[in-house]
Amino acid sequence: MNFGHRLHNYCKPLFIQKYLRFVQKNTRYSMGSNQIGQVQLEIQKKLQESFAPTVLQVVNESYKHAVPSGSETHFKVLVVSEAFKGKPAIQRHRSVNTVLEKELSGPVHALSIQAKTPEQWEKSDQVIGDTPPCLGGSKHKK
Repeated sequence: MNFGHRLHNYCKPLFIQKYLRFVQKNTRYSMGSNQIGQVQLEIQKKLQESFAPTVLQVVNESYKHAVPSGSETHFKVLVVSEAFKGKPAIQRHRSVNTVLEKELSGPVHALSIQAKTPEQWEKSDQVIGDTPPCLGGSKHKK
């Protein structure tokens, strides 16, 4: 994938260029044509700027739901950051929700959050967990 048509490398600091290359290699795509949409890019940018995570994964899971192809309505995020040290899970989730307030009040219908400290991540299996299957909408027979 080439971000050249949207983001020009010459006007971004080197760390952003490296981050975008990392995201390209380490993000599972779900928009049908290996593209990251604008909403997903904005989520990644805001989480990166707010939490300076050591690990960040943003997965568009809209394809699992009864929405048009290419939608950006359902996301799963994994954020591993020192900023979460000493905070309970509910406070971590609230801080992520606050950062993504605009997206959650607009195009994003559902957000699954895994917020961990680097120590928790190191002790875990280092895999972003599965989200439960969609039980609503018209994609699944009842």
